[in-house]
Amino acid sequence: MKTLLLPVTPESIKKAARLIRQGELVGMPTETVYGLAADATNETAVKSIFAAKGRPQDNPLIVHICDLAMLNGLAAQIPEAAKRLAQAFWPGPFTMILKKSPAVLDVVTAGMDTVAIRFPSHPAALALIRESGRPIAAPSANLSGKPSPTKAEHVYEDLNGKIPLILDGGECAVGLESTVVTVSEDTVRVLRPGGVTVDDLKRVVPHVEVDSAVLHQLEEGRKAASPGMKYKHYAPKAKVVIIDGPLPAFYEYALRHKEGNTYCMVFEGEQTDAPLPCLTYGGEEDEASQARSLFDCLRRFDELGADTVFARSPATDGVGLAVYNRLLRAAAFQVVTL
Repeated sequence: MKTLLLPVTPESIKKAARLIRQGELVGMPTETVYGLAADATNETAVKSIFAAKGRPQDNPLIVHICDLAMLNGLAAQIPEAAKRLAQAFWPGPFTMILKKSPAVLDVVTAGMDTVAIRFPSHPAALALIRESGRPIAAPSANLSGKPSPTKAEHVYEDLNGKIPLILDGGECAVGLESTVVTVSEDTVRVLRPGGVTVDDLKRVVPHVEVDSAVLHQLEEGRKAASPGMKYKHYAPKAKVVIIDGPLPAFYEYALRHKEGNTYCMVFEGEQTDAPLPCLTYGGEEDEASQARSLFDCLRRFDELGADTVFARSPATDGVGLAVYNRLLRAAAFQVVTL
């Protein structure tokens, strides 16, 4: 299959929408990361997402909508708290898990009785959903387990020859996947942190909990209710180790434990006079820049043939919690505290 890489235009949106209606897959820009889009009502199309990515079928997908009226065909019930959250954070980098309508395919939800729904803010994503006339199932448009794509070129690297079209909408503004929550009448539980932070949520609902799987391995036997809850994810080929400690101690540890082609992953300005080659991923106090840079940085280590990567630990508040969550999985939970 020849994969076309086209800039977002009214004509390319129409072409992509035709492909969606025909049961094909399309690389779709969003404000978070690029998604691998398919008609969420077409079982064969949804199954082809898993095949193209090499994604385990027990990992549920997020369904993307372009207006609130589409909720009615997807969710069996919408708690009052969910309505307030939708008003506050949609369109945007925010996903709610709700009881699913009988019309939602089991292949989309990994057989669970809930469905993850997101209303993105990226104009190309909204135009594609609207033009196709379908809710769109879309995980990240990468090979399963690799760092998520934040540029169209990343999608092309992973899926060239596997899908007919990638829409190039430029670099993603947020750079990390959406915040995912479950919603009850008075409590929101964060399953995957993202651009909408815990503090943001607390301004809308009275009780916000952070699931233990955000910072720890998923308990054995527990089903992943949200994408991104698995043990290892977002990972380059290199072994990644997070080092939590001051910069001098970080470099000292990295020098003592380097293996093969070793790199450091540090904050901007920290690479000056470094004893090992470094890549940077945003400013130490700028969590948004860390989020935008993280996946691109992890992918570049593959280009450089890195064997080992020692990564500076981000803070774990605000958007930093989302950055740490992704880095933790890229490192398969290998953390050294100095």
